[in-house]
Amino acid sequence: MSTPVGADPAVVGPYLATVLGDEKWRQVSVALIAAGMSNLTYTVTPAGGSPDEAVILRRPPTGAVLATAHDMAREYTVITALGPTDVPVPRTLHLCDDPAVLGAPFYVMERVEGVHIVKDIPAGYADAPEQRRAIGEGLVDVLADLHGVDYATVGLGEFGRPEGFLARQVRRWAKQWDATRDRDRPGMDALGARLAETVPTTQRDAVVHGDYRLDNCLLDPGVPGRIRAVLDWEMSTLGDPLADLALLLVYWPQPGEDLPATQSTVTALPGFPSREQVAERYAVRTGLDLSGISWYVGFAYFKFAAIVAGIVARSAAGAMAGKDTSGYADRIDPCVELGRAALDHGAI
Repeated sequence: MSTPVGADPAVVGPYLATVLGDEKWRQVSVALIAAGMSNLTYTVTPAGGSPDEAVILRRPPTGAVLATAHDMAREYTVITALGPTDVPVPRTLHLCDDPAVLGAPFYVMERVEGVHIVKDIPAGYADAPEQRRAIGEGLVDVLADLHGVDYATVGLGEFGRPEGFLARQVRRWAKQWDATRDRDRPGMDALGARLAETVPTTQRDAVVHGDYRLDNCLLDPGVPGRIRAVLDWEMSTLGDPLADLALLLVYWPQPGEDLPATQSTVTALPGFPSREQVAERYAVRTGLDLSGISWYVGFAYFKFAAIVAGIVARSAAGAMAGKDTSGYADRIDPCVELGRAALDHGAI
C-alpha cells in the first residue's frame, strides 16, 4: 500500500469510512496524480475496488503556503454551487476543514472519467481537424456558460467582492511576486505598476475561474468537443470575466509560436481556432465588448509570471512533492515582455 506525501492511506481510509458512512473505505490505496503545480490531487480507491469506485481528494501543497492561496473551502463551495448549472463540475462529497486530520484542510469529490490533455493529444483522440475545432469551441462555450451563471441565485452572492476586483487583482499578484521573487526583475515591477495605473472599467460581474485553460478540463472520451468537467477552482471568485478570457488566450499558442505561459502547443495543431476566433466566439456568446482586451492580456501575463515565481519558490522550499520545475524561472521574463507588448501594441 503506497504512502504518498500529504495523504496517508492509514488516515484517509478510516476518515472516509466515517464521514461517507461506508465501511468499504476503511482500507484504501492513495495515488498522487501527476498533474498540477499547486494543490495536490490524489485518487483514493477502496481496497479491492475498481478505478470506477475511486474518488478524488484535493489538499494544499505540503509546507508553507501563501496566505491567500490554496483555499480548500472556497474551491469546495464554488464546485458545489455550480453543480446544478450548465457548467460541468464533479459532484462534491465532503469538505474537511480540520487541519489536524491531514495537516491541512481538504475535500473529496467524485472521479470524472475524461481525457486530460496536458502536453499532447493522446494517440487516436481528436485526430480530425473538425474535432480539434470542436474542442476549442467547447472550451469557449463552457467559459461563456460560467460567466452567464446568476451567481446570487446559486448561492454565491457572498463568494467575492466584485467591486474593485481588477485593482485588487493587480495588487494581489504584485504582493505575491514580492513574497516569492527569485531575484531582482525590474521589468516585472514596471509591468505591475503600469497595470495598476491603467485599470479598465468592468462591464459585468461574474463567477471567474481564475485559471481556465485546456489542461484544467476533462474532455469526453467519445465526443471531443464536450467538456466533462472543469477542474482546479482554487483561484475562483466574483469579478471581471474578461480576466478569465485573457488568461485562456495567453495559454493558446498558434502555429509557429511557443508561448512561455504554457507547456503545450496543442492549440497550434490544425483545426484549433485562432486566438482571434476564440475571442470572437466568446464575444458573440456573452455580448461583451472586447475592444479593451489587451489590458487584460497584459495582466494575464503578469499574473502568470507571479504564479511561476510562486512555483519556483515552493520548489526551492521542497514543497512540490517531486514535481519537475526545472526551467520555470526562465519563463518569467518572456511573460513580462509579452505583457508589455500587449499593452504597447494591443496584441492578443
